[in-house]
Amino acid sequence: MSDAALKRRYAVMWPHLTERQRRLLAAADAHAFGRGGVKKIHRAVGIARSTIARGKRELSSEAILPVGRSRRPGGGKKKIQMMYPGIIAALKTLVNPETRGDPESPLKWTSKSSRELAQTLKEQGYRIGHHKVTELLREELGYSLQGNRKTREGTNHADRDKQFAHINKRATHYLTHGNPVISVDTKKKELIGNFKNGGREWQPKGKPVEVSVHDFADKELGKAIPYGVYDMGKNVGWVNVGITSDTAQFAVESIRRWWEYLGKERYPQSTTVLITADCGGSNSYRTRLWKKELQRLTDETGLTIEVCHFPPGTSKWNKIEHRLFCHITMNWRGRPLTSLQTIINLIGNTKTKTGLQVYAMVDTNQYQSGIKVSDEEMEQINMKPNIFHGEWNYTIRPIKRL
Repeated sequence: MSDAALKRRYAVMWPHLTERQRRLLAAADAHAFGRGGVKKIHRAVGIARSTIARGKRELSSEAILPVGRSRRPGGGKKKIQMMYPGIIAALKTLVNPETRGDPESPLKWTSKSSRELAQTLKEQGYRIGHHKVTELLREELGYSLQGNRKTREGTNHADRDKQFAHINKRATHYLTHGNPVISVDTKKKELIGNFKNGGREWQPKGKPVEVSVHDFADKELGKAIPYGVYDMGKNVGWVNVGITSDTAQFAVESIRRWWEYLGKERYPQSTTVLITADCGGSNSYRTRLWKKELQRLTDETGLTIEVCHFPPGTSKWNKIEHRLFCHITMNWRGRPLTSLQTIINLIGNTKTKTGLQVYAMVDTNQYQSGIKVSDEEMEQINMKPNIFHGEWNYTIRPIKRL
């Protein structure tokens, strides 16, 4: 049989044979060819002569392996864990977030790619490639390639869950009695102009909307500051779009406008309103001006205003984030916010399958930042803190004038 015929024969059979069957077949053919058979098989097929010789020994009664085995016990390439008993611990040290933050860690300022890990292990005396590193990470340490997930917002307060329960209890009480519960917050400031806006929308193929390369604020157009008020009971949103500063005066003015344009018509019998707000920003529980402006609002409207702040680090639990703001963002995705009117129109046309209605207007008032409120002014506020975390939960009532 010619070398070419041998090569074709083995090419057809090779994928269907085990390691042991391959060397036994090669040994049997070499035996059949007689003198020079081993050399012929080696030249035609490429099998090592030592492998063919081993197959010949196995064909004799000298070295019969147990059924189902291709090698003697202990034969074959050793696992890298056996060759380097400390390699798993060394790899675990490199990828562990805590030890990686140690100043002595060699990977403190580098990525944790497989190649980078393999190189670092080599420098420590381990002979290993990046493919083997990937295998060890997956099979031995249970790692996988993952991105970041936005879930942590800071240290949890000890009374976090109790404050959630308190807010839920107060909101349920208000809604049961037909009184308004509003969630308030400032949405992210937006540049006005022909700037890139995240997301995609349908356009003719090959004709994307062209926007400016750099996102430098236009001095004439400026920025838009949307402050939202979400009515939980009616599933209605109100957005007051300011153009100057996100201050406590701006925040309370937004609530005032909600009441004037929407609230008092929908709740004609109500004399009280519950506000749920974050702990920071223009409506922070630490901001004196926020409370002073709320006092002005109660005096003007006659409403009693109860405020419940979410604990530090839990802003995303505020209803307005996932009941209003996220839908506005989806509605204007991929569209440059070229003017205030464009922003108002996009906000006002935000709708959901659950019946969300959104109203918006521009606030051209000039709000000054850095206004101080004295101790004397604070003493004039008719505020009663709740017995549970009075700094987060308090009620402001109108001041009766003589």
